[in-house]
Amino acid sequence: MSPLTGRQRKYLRGLAHHLQPVVMVGRKGLSESVVATVDEALEQHELIKVRLLDFADRAAKDDAAARLAELTAAEPAGRVGNLVILYRPARDPERRRIVVEE
Repeated sequence: MSPLTGRQRKYLRGLAHHLQPVVMVGRKGLSESVVATVDEALEQHELIKVRLLDFADRAAKDDAAARLAELTAAEPAGRVGNLVILYRPARDPERRRIVVEE
């Protein structure tokens, strides 16, 4: 998947506005089970919010968001405070619900 443009990220953030966080990352950080849960949620929903708890500063949250996106092959659509918005289109084109224009 190619990196998202600013317009695409803005569109996805708008779609994610009403969503509740699906996964919470706590003290143990990005464990294998958390990554597997995020991967499964992305497969089901394509666009999710992840809440980052117990991270000391902005840099730690940015690093965790980038690492989580990398481990799940997702694109970060944005981060606001403790929330990270991740997008990954469904692998099966027939199951895709979110269409992001080029």
